[in-house]
Amino acid sequence: MKKIHFIAIGGAIMHQLAIALQKQGYEVSGSDDEINDPAKTNLLKAGLLPPQNGWYPEKISSSLFAVVLGMHARADNPELIAAQNAGVPIYSFPQYIYEVSRNKKRVVVAGSHGKTTITSMIMHILQKNGMDFDYLVGARIPGFEQSVRLSDAPLIILEGDEYPASVVEKKPKILFYNPSITVISGIAWDHINVFPTYEIYFDQFVQYMNGLQPGTPVFWNGEDDEVKRLIDEAGAGKSCVPYTTPAFTYEDGYPIVKVGTESRKVSVFGRHNILNMQAAIDVCKELGIPEADCLSAIADFTGAARRLEKVKEEPGLLIYRDFAHAPSKLKATLNAVREAYPEHLLVACFELHTFSSLNEKFLSEYSGSMNGADQSVVFFSHHALALKGLPELDKNEVKKHFGRQDLIVADNKEELFETVLSLTRKNAKNVFLLLMSSGTFDGIDWNTLNSQP
Repeated sequence: MKKIHFIAIGGAIMHQLAIALQKQGYEVSGSDDEINDPAKTNLLKAGLLPPQNGWYPEKISSSLFAVVLGMHARADNPELIAAQNAGVPIYSFPQYIYEVSRNKKRVVVAGSHGKTTITSMIMHILQKNGMDFDYLVGARIPGFEQSVRLSDAPLIILEGDEYPASVVEKKPKILFYNPSITVISGIAWDHINVFPTYEIYFDQFVQYMNGLQPGTPVFWNGEDDEVKRLIDEAGAGKSCVPYTTPAFTYEDGYPIVKVGTESRKVSVFGRHNILNMQAAIDVCKELGIPEADCLSAIADFTGAARRLEKVKEEPGLLIYRDFAHAPSKLKATLNAVREAYPEHLLVACFELHTFSSLNEKFLSEYSGSMNGADQSVVFFSHHALALKGLPELDKNEVKKHFGRQDLIVADNKEELFETVLSLTRKNAKNVFLLLMSSGTFDGIDWNTLNSQP
């Protein structure tokens, strides 16, 4: 039995890959300095949770078939050094995924935003049409037990990511996949800690496009000027097809979407989600599924976890959460809610959680991004700043960067909860509370928020 060891097994994708390989019959082990839920519970259920946190180089020997190296493991990690000294093959997870999918047709969804949604929509359509496929996606998807599947299927659907693969191999993950079909969903500056200027960030996608095989089908967002610039610069020799938002109208908060000659009521809302839907349909048509069957299949897709996901509904109050954290994502999500619920009072709450969003050098990028809400609140945690080694932020300076005079800035969760509670209770209109973050708002349980005293 082949043995594989995971360094930093607690990562969102790492632990899912470990479980998928165990199901394939590999003997899997792993280590990490900290493992939190849902990874902790998932690994415990699979019998893969390390007995204690920490790094243990004695776990490494030449008998290992491979080591899979997680993104947050540092260059001086003792297990990594032991593996290098023992001559064990070391892979980042995208490198390993490519190794096991060399002979498959690979669909890669790349871009700054919309990746998870488009990937999960493709998966949903394929599943509803009875196709056998593997996948890797960065969220929990209704109808799928895991977020990574590996089997003998001839097709794999991959959510691409421009973040570096590992401390050993610092190229973006997307550069390892060599896709048979790809989507470019949009380009907006992110990951300032790795890409200090926008042009450096943009160049990662140029490298990706330049690495595609001639004739590779590329479905690109025809409504994004930066993606169009990318196609103009690097699209030569590829089969580049733009996609745009299909016609739609709203009925009781849900869109009726027309694709081709077919119209369907769908379960997700927002112009950007309908645009994402068109991308997924175009890919699935390329994979041989008729357009009408694609639209029929996607009609009951309810979304990936934390992508405009309903948290709570009670008379007078709707609470949704979204993974939005970059400026372009905030704007798109706010526009989606405003479009679907024009009569509600829209209260938007955004947590500065990523390295970029907590970095004052990047904060000016958020100017105007919260203007789509009736009431806006921005939250940051001093603990998060400390964990990322960043200097303290001044609440007044944060407010200035967002460019909204009535913006409320909170820096502790008690203050945040009371602020949001007050905003949702003092208005006579129905309230839509939108929570946007890649974090947890310091663990606030928003189900306890009530619209009535």
